[in-house]
Amino acid sequence: MILRLLHPGSAGSGPLSRAADEYKKRLGRHFRVEEDFLKATVKKPTAVALSEEADRIRGALRPRQRLVALAVDGEQWSSERVAERLGAWMNAGYAGVVFALGSAEGLDPALVREADERWSFGPLTLPHDLARVVLWEQLYRAGTILRGEPYHK
Repeated sequence: MILRLLHPGSAGSGPLSRAADEYKKRLGRHFRVEEDFLKATVKKPTAVALSEEADRIRGALRPRQRLVALAVDGEQWSSERVAERLGAWMNAGYAGVVFALGSAEGLDPALVREADERWSFGPLTLPHDLARVVLWEQLYRAGTILRGEPYHK
């Protein structure tokens, strides 16, 4: 199964980007991991920019992939709940699970409504690169929980 992050913007640099890459590498031992940076829309009204970015996300989806919107109004999942969701996605036979992370303005509300699931990292606003670290680390942690490895303890 593929675990895939789609988001407008460009690859960051610095310690947060390196941390995200390290968790992707660890997760990649057990899953196929992909991250696609899509073109961000700039210099347009927010609603137009979000709609254009959502169209790019939709256009990058592949058949049999489940869409999870990373959105502040989504469900807040514990690490154990992330492991449960990961196990359920694997057992359901999806080709992949795509996580959509918005640009600085967030995600288009229509895309959030269309998503199969909505996951919130809490009410805090996180810098984009930190949200990437949280996503990859939690997916890595979920995998260790499912395999009964000691990382989670």
